[in-house]
Amino acid sequence: MFLYNLTLQRGTAITHAIHGNFSGSKIQEIVISRGKILELLRPDPNTGKVHTLLTIEIFGIIRSLMPFRLTGGTKDYIVVGSDSGRLVILEYISQKNIFEKVHQETFGKSGGRRIVPGQYLATDLRGRAVMIGAIEKQKLAYILNRDAQARLTISSPLEAHKSNTLVYHMVGVDVGYDNPIFACLEIDYEEADSDPTGEAAQKTQQTLTFYEIDLVVNHVVRKYSEPLEEHANFLVTVPGGDDGPSGVLICSENYLTYKNLGEQHDIRCPIPRRRNDLDDPERGMIFVCSATHKTKSMFFFLAQTEQGDIFKITLETNGDMVTEIKLKYFDTVPVATAMCVLKTGFLFVASEFGNHYLYQIAHLGDDDDELEFSSAMPLEEGDTFFFAPRPLRNLVLVDEMESLSPILSSRVADLAGEDTPQLYMLCGRGPRSSLRVLRHGLEVSEMAVSELPGNPNAVWTVKRRSDDEFDAYIIVSFVNATLVLSIGETVEEVTDSGFLGTTPTLSCSALSDDALVQVYPDGIRHICADKRVNEWKAGKKSIVKCAVNQRQVVIALSGGELVYFEMDPTGQLHEYKERKRMNSDVLCMALANVPPGEQRSWFLAVGLADGTVRIISLDPSDCLAPRAMQPLPVCAESLAIVEMGCTERDPDSAAAASTTSTLYLNIGLQNGALLRTVLDPVTGDLTDTRTRYLGSRPVKLFRIRMQQSEAVLAMSSRSWLSYYYQSRFYLTPLSYESLEYASGFSSEQCPEGIVAISTNTLRILALEKLGAVFNQVSFPLEYTPRKFIIHPDSNNLIILETEHNAYTEETKKQRRFQMAEEMREAAGEDEQELAREMAEAFLNEDLPENIFSAPKAGHGMWASTMRLMDPVQGSTYKLLRLEQNEAAMSAALVKFHGQPEHQLFLIIGIAKDFQLIPRQCNLGFLDTYKIDVSGKEIELVHRTVVDEVPNALCGYNGRLLAGVGKMLRLYDLGKKKLLRKCENKHIPNTIVNIQAMGKRIFVSDVQESVFMVRYKRAENQLIIFADDTHPRWVTCTSVLDYDTIATADKFGNIAILRLPTNVSDDVEEDPTGHKALWDRGLLNGASQKADTVATFHIGETVTWLQKATLIPGGSESLIYTTLSGTVGVLVPFTSHEDHEFFQHLEMHMRSENPPLCGRDHLSFRSYYFPVKNVIDGDMCEQYNSLEPSKQKFIASELDRTPAEVSKKLEDIRTRYAF
Repeated sequence: MFLYNLTLQRGTAITHAIHGNFSGSKIQEIVISRGKILELLRPDPNTGKVHTLLTIEIFGIIRSLMPFRLTGGTKDYIVVGSDSGRLVILEYISQKNIFEKVHQETFGKSGGRRIVPGQYLATDLRGRAVMIGAIEKQKLAYILNRDAQARLTISSPLEAHKSNTLVYHMVGVDVGYDNPIFACLEIDYEEADSDPTGEAAQKTQQTLTFYEIDLVVNHVVRKYSEPLEEHANFLVTVPGGDDGPSGVLICSENYLTYKNLGEQHDIRCPIPRRRNDLDDPERGMIFVCSATHKTKSMFFFLAQTEQGDIFKITLETNGDMVTEIKLKYFDTVPVATAMCVLKTGFLFVASEFGNHYLYQIAHLGDDDDELEFSSAMPLEEGDTFFFAPRPLRNLVLVDEMESLSPILSSRVADLAGEDTPQLYMLCGRGPRSSLRVLRHGLEVSEMAVSELPGNPNAVWTVKRRSDDEFDAYIIVSFVNATLVLSIGETVEEVTDSGFLGTTPTLSCSALSDDALVQVYPDGIRHICADKRVNEWKAGKKSIVKCAVNQRQVVIALSGGELVYFEMDPTGQLHEYKERKRMNSDVLCMALANVPPGEQRSWFLAVGLADGTVRIISLDPSDCLAPRAMQPLPVCAESLAIVEMGCTERDPDSAAAASTTSTLYLNIGLQNGALLRTVLDPVTGDLTDTRTRYLGSRPVKLFRIRMQQSEAVLAMSSRSWLSYYYQSRFYLTPLSYESLEYASGFSSEQCPEGIVAISTNTLRILALEKLGAVFNQVSFPLEYTPRKFIIHPDSNNLIILETEHNAYTEETKKQRRFQMAEEMREAAGEDEQELAREMAEAFLNEDLPENIFSAPKAGHGMWASTMRLMDPVQGSTYKLLRLEQNEAAMSAALVKFHGQPEHQLFLIIGIAKDFQLIPRQCNLGFLDTYKIDVSGKEIELVHRTVVDEVPNALCGYNGRLLAGVGKMLRLYDLGKKKLLRKCENKHIPNTIVNIQAMGKRIFVSDVQESVFMVRYKRAENQLIIFADDTHPRWVTCTSVLDYDTIATADKFGNIAILRLPTNVSDDVEEDPTGHKALWDRGLLNGASQKADTVATFHIGETVTWLQKATLIPGGSESLIYTTLSGTVGVLVPFTSHEDHEFFQHLEMHMRSENPPLCGRDHLSFRSYYFPVKNVIDGDMCEQYNSLEPSKQKFIASELDRTPAEVSKKLEDIRTRYAF
């Protein structure tokens, strides 16, 4: 079995975010890392929408990211620390829209190791040096400069190693143009290591250490070090030189401290806490991330606590000395991993979990009535300030980037009955979690919908002048009339446009010298710029089809006669001297746009009733002569010639720069298929045809503009958009009701929209999320969702939500009453009235937890619910709340023997007082519920007590298999509880997953991979008859067939295990069945072993595996989803020829296009186990974004043309997925 790995939806979690002028223009961009992906984002300063300019897989793990600008430069470089053991400096080249590797310095082994640098990066703020550090021991400094050609140069590394030292954080200190200094948070563990009593470990203090790079003698000195009182978690650089006092802010538990070298005293300020917080009051409070904003005259910091509250921090200075720190509550947003403040006044928040946000900073919060806290205010040691959180006041949300991360579980199923399966996912954490339903398609936003006086049959938009930016008229054609609407503040009917309103229209278009043309069944109406009208009458015959561009008009008269008009230099339309008779009826025609700087488009495409498409020359030397013909399986319904790739864009536009453009003839067939053929711009030959099936209705094609280049809207029973984005073709359905006719639309509010008609309505639509594969609907949940099951009869979902460190609703209420009571009691005689009001206000305040985060209850505290939910509407039928500290861990639907055929029982495994570290749990329950056929009601039958955590449940031949701790047990249904029938104690650690198929049971251990078990009825024994040869920390499994199981582990590997043909699960040789139990030998293994068929390193923890088909009529593939929000598939090769082709392509890609950050592709995909029988489609698909010379070279090595190679890549993708 050979597999091919494809990513359908790239990871959406953000691990690092930095901002700077990477393209060298005035606009600031954001560079984010998504684990193993680098992405460049540009927030549009006018609309506030975040656009993705470039996304690239680096086949390695990005551990740190920093912007870097040379002294006096205007462009930022990107410094990347990864698991490759190399420091990589990248430059963004906006003309080609690529990241170019400027430097790659090797310093250590690959892999995320403890003492190999890469975890921490710090840059000198004046652009002279960069330091890269490991978690332990090693630090390297590089001096950066520029050579005579103004290119970036890098020195050899300077070492700043110190053994037995752990580093927590590292930043550059802004010291103006003195020698660069770096500050590190370190801890020396030498004494703690050698002290067996453990006392030294308690006493060891963190130190703040300053390292100085002496630029004169070229080495690093440890300049100064001092111990810290609290345990700190990160440092913030304070602007220095002429901009500020320099030094660092130390964010530690409960305190914020300012330190600097020299005379400066330490300034300390406690971190404010929320008033009346339900959190454990003993819990320390820390800042988790920060952003700095600096202008010529002032600077401030925004720092966020772990509850999501942002504080604005300013420093008061006296000369060069800092006298006090001031904090002011700013606003509350979801907890972030990184924040960026841009010069345009945007705040970008990369959330830790869930969607990411872009806010506009509307106020700086200087003049409001919010309390300002200062280090100068007197407080007892251990006391702090209090503030009251409130809804947003200083920030305004302008854009939301949807993120699936973390996906905790998912299913592929068509529960909504739409032919194409949907993906149902449990996403998010805590009160911000949700059930998301993903459908393949582009999200459509409706700008306007208006009713029309009847059912129109076509719509067009035209500009008043050819150099106008926006459209002026919408023309709507009815069966017997034409309506002209002008576009302004509102859309209203006009009568003075020059168009003929008493006839249906076949086509409308703007000609190049500000003229308009209207083709109607009786003739052609040419409306000049000065509103003069020229008419050409068709005579006896009527016009049936036409094709128009800026300078040419071609019409087909009934009977298959073609008449060709071309515009002369005076702006008149001239009929060509002869007409051309076709030998059958004309069904459709198309002209390409006139290329810039040319007089005409050279070819006309005509679709005929004899099932052919013919290319006809419009060259004056052989005008209307046939050039090429392509036979079709059925007749064509419509044609469109578009230039795709890269067209007439400004050279600064980033997405523009890609490969050269190509002319494509798109043919929509009457059977619902779309053909895309390359049209040779010189000879008119048709080559390289690719076919996609779109739907059940004939396909109509419309040319529109997307991303400043041409795209095709194809309409069948669904509407599809074929467009080119980031050097790749996309053909994606629109998630919208079916449309009948469309045209491009451009106005101020909607620069790249679509105007379309559907029955008797006119709709203006916009597509904003190009490049997205899925659009999603999200339904909120209460706690972190863990597991879910689809109820087979009703398609409803049964979702388990379990939260650690949380209170149940009931406990929250009790805590609130208790605190309100304490407030009243604490008040004196004369303050009773005030205290009562405060207590009332406290009980009534309602801060939504999805914004203000849920209170942290402490370790060992659990809250849990079970929900019955409709997956289509998102409505909850039943919500069952468990008591405090009962955690729902697993669920299964089971049919028991001796019960009615249709009766399903829901079993929920619950842990009571479960403690994670150190792991202990002495009590669990198996709750049995009856569930009705409609999937809306449940009724408790009984509760069975067990002695460990029931982590896995599974129905098996009319009984229940339960993994209770490390016991595998078989239960049957009794009157008062479940009855234990049989158990196996030979699983080594903890059972995390049970799957059954036929007689076989596949049991996964938390760290020892999968055990194959067979239940022997006669002896009533569960016997392990085979197991795996490698340890695997299994997260999920999927049974592929009777002998094969796919497993995923927590380190990001997928492995497929298969039992060899000679393995027998019928252990009959030994009649007592004891031989298989004792025949274990020293290795504690079964006597038979499973083979590994395939292994592959995904690079992200996989949370769900499922064998399913994604497109109607497609083949089965193995779908996986990961914690970071990736959705991918492993698809099987059906022929050896394909497999060999892709194997060679992958090999050439590895040598010609090594990963960007210096990691070796083969060793990345073999991180834990050598990659076996899996080809990496993500690597192969980078072929399309190579420069043409490399594409040609690789294609020639494979004995193919570049077009054939990309066709192969596209084919394997469309056969299984999107």
